[in-house]
Amino acid sequence: MTDEAVREETRKAVDAVWRIESAKIVATLTRTVGDLDLAEDLAAQALLEAVEQWPATGVPRNPAAWLTSVATRQAIDGWRRRERLDERYAHFARELENDASHFDDVSWDPDRIDDDVLRLMFIACHPVLNRKAQVALTLRVVGGLTTDEIAKAFLTPTATVQQRIVRAKKTLTASKAVFEVPGREEFSKRLGAVLGVLYLVFNEGYAASSGDEWMRADLSAEALRLARILAELVPGESEVHGLVALMELTASRFGARTTSTGEPILLADQDRTRWDRLQISRGLAALERADAVGRGRGPYGLQAAIAECHARAATFEDTDWKKIVILYEALAQLAPSPVVDLNHAAAVSMAYGPAPALEFVDKLVASGELAGYHLLPSVRGELLSQLGRSEEARTELLEAARLAGNERERAVLVAKADALLPDLR
Repeated sequence: MTDEAVREETRKAVDAVWRIESAKIVATLTRTVGDLDLAEDLAAQALLEAVEQWPATGVPRNPAAWLTSVATRQAIDGWRRRERLDERYAHFARELENDASHFDDVSWDPDRIDDDVLRLMFIACHPVLNRKAQVALTLRVVGGLTTDEIAKAFLTPTATVQQRIVRAKKTLTASKAVFEVPGREEFSKRLGAVLGVLYLVFNEGYAASSGDEWMRADLSAEALRLARILAELVPGESEVHGLVALMELTASRFGARTTSTGEPILLADQDRTRWDRLQISRGLAALERADAVGRGRGPYGLQAAIAECHARAATFEDTDWKKIVILYEALAQLAPSPVVDLNHAAAVSMAYGPAPALEFVDKLVASGELAGYHLLPSVRGELLSQLGRSEEARTELLEAARLAGNERERAVLVAKADALLPDLR
């Protein structure tokens, strides 16, 4: 193999290690040095050394341990080089030097999930950060995505993502955010933020808000991967299992949601033999774990139960829509939102017909809470079409198309509107 080929293989190995192990490495380093920004810098320097050394020495038996060890020694050397090494840094250096050999031990298991990763998630979703910053930082330091990948995922300029991450780190430093799992009095609130970020990322992959692709399955897969890690870290939290169940059951349909050319296939038209039965089994198992905790189903658990109704139905017509209506009513009590009300109305139309559903939708229109949300005129257009009010329906569907940010979804809505033209002649 040529030197160039060896370097390319090494670079691929480094990329793979970073994608799989970055959360553990950065989390360990953050605990060690007490600074997220410094931990990332040290990890990046270790990656550069790997690119330089591994072509000659080969990939270590435990590459994650190697990278952590190199980064830790860099921290020690950096503190020693300081002209005024105070007692705190001296103490850190002594302790780290004594423990550095731990990372060279091949018995150190990089696949082991411990509280360091959980702490990293809570840091990335710290309440001093806004939601956009939480999403970017979570994907960067916990998901191991590059700024370019995050920017492409959300169709945001790379420079914007970089600035968002830099500002987030500065905010964490300025607020003296502690690298720890919050106490009991704050845990639920902070865990809710973590779950909210993962849910947002998954949904953006499920139905991209803009761009040319209807789905970003890779983005949803990343959110699901992080949620699975979280479920292992906090097995006593039912809503974490509920979110995993929701993601697994929803993602099981991904293979049937588009044609080979990326055209959307709606739920009623999907080939259910293409649904991932193994993933459905994992989702049902996660829902059972949520129920086993014994605290009742929360908002994510209820949404997972709705997804379960779809997963268990052999055909679209077999779906237990009346049960889904009840589940949406329960969800509206626990987590009231106009979007939940809209989904409830759509379920009512399937269970009891379009007329009662339209009454719910018209109330939402009158409230103005979903103004500018494309799915409101989309659902209203569908209901009007079913009631034979084709002209009104076409107007609503075209308005939905105008508001939709995703090109694939816009095309579907325009096609539905055009299909009504014969009724208007």
